[in-house]
Amino acid sequence: MTDLMLEAWVAALIERTKLEWMLGRGRTWKPGERLKLFFAGYNGARNTGSDVRVEEILRQVRQVLGADRVQLTVAALNLNLTRGYFGDALQVRLPDLFPPFLYKEVRQHHGVIACEGSMFKSKFANAVTTMIIGALGMAAVENKLSIGYGAEAGYMDPSLARLCARYCRQSVVVTRNAESQAVLSGLGVGSELGTDTAWTFEAHPPEYGRKALVDAGWDGVTPVIIFCPINPFFWPVKASTLKWIAHGVTGAYKQSHYRGPYFHKAGPEVDASYQQYLDAFAQAAKAARQKYRMFPVLVACERLDAHACRSIAEGIGGAPVFTSEEHDMYQLVSILRAGHLMISSRYHGIVTSMPALVASAGVTMDERIRNLMQERGHDHLLMTVDDPTLGEKLVRTIGVLQREREMIADGIGRTVVRNIKTMARMGVFLERAVHERYPEFPIQAGVRSWEDYLPPLHPGLRRLVELYDSRAQAMTAN
Repeated sequence: MTDLMLEAWVAALIERTKLEWMLGRGRTWKPGERLKLFFAGYNGARNTGSDVRVEEILRQVRQVLGADRVQLTVAALNLNLTRGYFGDALQVRLPDLFPPFLYKEVRQHHGVIACEGSMFKSKFANAVTTMIIGALGMAAVENKLSIGYGAEAGYMDPSLARLCARYCRQSVVVTRNAESQAVLSGLGVGSELGTDTAWTFEAHPPEYGRKALVDAGWDGVTPVIIFCPINPFFWPVKASTLKWIAHGVTGAYKQSHYRGPYFHKAGPEVDASYQQYLDAFAQAAKAARQKYRMFPVLVACERLDAHACRSIAEGIGGAPVFTSEEHDMYQLVSILRAGHLMISSRYHGIVTSMPALVASAGVTMDERIRNLMQERGHDHLLMTVDDPTLGEKLVRTIGVLQREREMIADGIGRTVVRNIKTMARMGVFLERAVHERYPEFPIQAGVRSWEDYLPPLHPGLRRLVELYDSRAQAMTAN
């Protein structure tokens, strides 16, 4: 009921924004002004994937539109947890009850770029998708730039799907896979095919990650296998006024409380499924150490993952644990890339490690990792979080990763380069969308290469692109 009230509140404010715009209130971009863009997403919770995505979108926007021609603002839940992120972008706090904030903030900008990966889905939190739809919808009814960038779309509750269908039809949505396009098409929302935006992220140099592992007990020689577990069973987060009041008055629902009026899914079934999942990862980590003679490391790519990592480490008699709460995104991704093998339930754990050609397998709770593994041609490296035989499959998969490491790395390299070039095409979409909405906005003239539509690539990515481009040319010549 609280989610429905939140959706109704957002819809009412979109309609109010539309009426006020028709009556002459509001402001549009004028030549000579910096283009003020508001970035709506799930930042400030130390979710490494979310923060990395936004970092790269901001860098790409500056590259494509010109850093001196734009003024960028990013919403974040906790400004202390995004300090040092996002370059010169202004950061503003996103409150738990966000509709009035959106109503005020969107009106002050010339456009909105929604930057959350799980943009249109009910799997995690209807509130996040409601916030995204609200930001896009308010911008669209004012005839401003309204873009969903690198979006994933999946199942949405019926009321949320109706909200999306009604208010996102005038937005430009660039999805990160064809499956998301199909979902949006069913709602009458048009889209362009793009990719995720984390591919170009530049972490701290490799030396940082290696030193962190050595300091944690690695001998510098033994193969490192990184596990990125989550709690896949306490989603979705839902708003509940009654639970919020009870929590505030009596302390009830402490274990399932997320923040503000939002609470995780909870109950005996959730606990039992989660324990089975933890046991499976512990079985795999123990086998990695004893059977395969590897050095197991646990990485929490989101603060909420720390419990899973520490539980598994305790279950195998100890192992290094690195968390996003203690390490920023530049540090944590460097650590991920210092590994040799990976088993992850975090989509961006896999994506951000791929430029370093870390051979990875996925344990999925939804379509994101499944789509990525299918794109790589690695369906045999995909498992599901609720598989009763997950532990046995994980142990076998470690052996597959070890035996097929070079072949897997080759498929990963091809996928990285392909997605980097797709991301460049997204830059073209972005430039076109700005030009169509604001024809007088200056765009860079002359012949431009695909790399001009990307944020600057770090040396490792450049070498990867050159390697696979040269291989493609050799195959064409033959």
